[in-house]
Amino acid sequence: MSDTEKSNKDSSVDEVNVLGHDASRNAADQIERPVFVSSIRKDEPIVTRRELWSYYLYYNGDNGVGPLGFSMTLFQSLAFAAGFDPAKGPGSSCNSDGSSGECVLPWAGGTKSVSSIVLIANGISFAIMTLIFTTIGSAADYGTFGRWLLFVITVICWASQYAEISLTVPSRWPLAMALFMMGFITYGATLVFYAALFPRLARNTQHSRTLLARYNAGEITREVYEVEESLEKNRISNISTTHSNIGYIATLLLNLTILLPLADNPKANNYVMVLVNSYWVLMGIWWFIFQQPRPGPPLPKGEHYLTIGWKQIWAACKQYKQLPYTFIYLFAFFLLADGLNTTGTLVSICQNDKFSFSFLQNTYLGLAQAITSTMSTLGFSYFQRYFKISTKKMFIVTNVVTILIPFWGMLGIWTNKIGFHNAWEFWAYNVVFGLFQAPYYAFSQTMMAELTPPGFDNMFFGLFGLSNRASSMIGPNVIQAIIDSSGNNWKGFPFLFALCFSASLVIWFFIDVEKGRRDAVAWADGIRKKGEDESFRSVDGL
Repeated sequence: MSDTEKSNKDSSVDEVNVLGHDASRNAADQIERPVFVSSIRKDEPIVTRRELWSYYLYYNGDNGVGPLGFSMTLFQSLAFAAGFDPAKGPGSSCNSDGSSGECVLPWAGGTKSVSSIVLIANGISFAIMTLIFTTIGSAADYGTFGRWLLFVITVICWASQYAEISLTVPSRWPLAMALFMMGFITYGATLVFYAALFPRLARNTQHSRTLLARYNAGEITREVYEVEESLEKNRISNISTTHSNIGYIATLLLNLTILLPLADNPKANNYVMVLVNSYWVLMGIWWFIFQQPRPGPPLPKGEHYLTIGWKQIWAACKQYKQLPYTFIYLFAFFLLADGLNTTGTLVSICQNDKFSFSFLQNTYLGLAQAITSTMSTLGFSYFQRYFKISTKKMFIVTNVVTILIPFWGMLGIWTNKIGFHNAWEFWAYNVVFGLFQAPYYAFSQTMMAELTPPGFDNMFFGLFGLSNRASSMIGPNVIQAIIDSSGNNWKGFPFLFALCFSASLVIWFFIDVEKGRRDAVAWADGIRKKGEDESFRSVDGL
């Protein structure tokens, strides 16, 4: 082996290949203190075409049509049918002629509006997601735990979706609520742990490995290496998002094969849930077959999968001085995700009310969103790669629309002419959401990948999941209280506008992605070197 080849093999930049941990010199102190580990290893296999396609196909099936969309529509529909008009009392119908427009259900010794109950279900779901991400999120960096974790939560989500075939009468709305929450929680978890895989995949594509070798050999500068590596991460993130949108289109088109010929069948919606879920099973199973083994290090002695996550999160949070931009982004995204996710839920509630919980109408609206999402994701990706525009600048463009959506809904407080009161507005919302919010998810994920210390993907993506999904346990609870007290769905939009606007300002003006990326690499390298030094001392002491 030549000196150059040996140097290329042994050297490391961001993609360090060794275990690192913050060990103390005595064993007792080592158990008490959190342990950091890098999950990057020397023998990680290069990503194959078959593996990469199975990764894309999983997201193609995990497009959210069932657990994110139709499950909530079915739950809200049964709750509305079981509810009564508070102005007319129990036994009345919420949609009869002369109804007040409000609909309530018995709740905790009193009554609560159906919209509030839907938001409560969302809030509880996000709280449970918080528990999942904090407890076992970073534990996925150890051994094969992450691989099995994604498989188990995926199977649970599939089971909950198939169980919705039983939701056929209004009296089963509590079961519908439970199944919606089960599916929504596990669906949110699949997105986080699926996303945590892509930085490692991006590091191990043939292109990335070639770039690293060229950088180590001095053939390209650090700046060129960072730009090209960032573009590779964006490429995989954008393609996977595009596949999610393609799956969204395919699923909705398949739904029409049931919804149109069985329009008068009372179980048509239930059959759709089975079809939607079966599509995900068919697309998603290949990832668990073709995923190559890239196990992390073994769990440290004296630690447990249910406690190591809390210790590492606490330890990670104490690193905010070394990783300032990473944590500013996590905080800002906490607010932004809370605002956007709750805005989407509130608009969906208004949309379901407007179109009488029609699966068929929601399918048409979903198609409008899915088609524009696919076009925009491809367009944004091409535009970024052609002009080599940074991730942050692309993300800022999508943030503007994120702010405008709740602002538009807020206008509906003072007028019925605009502000999500008309059918055309929901068509426009789905088109605009598709054009700008699909790239939003891709770029927000890539920004997190760039600010994540290499080798600590599940730990920091667990925090990202906490900011993204779990943060929204706050918004739904605040909004449901506003709606319950005012009886007006639109009164929740001003709070959501304020959240999105303030979070976007932080991202625009207070985050330096390039410096944040270098801080993350330096932090990971420091942990690695500390681990090597401690290992050397231990061996030398023997």
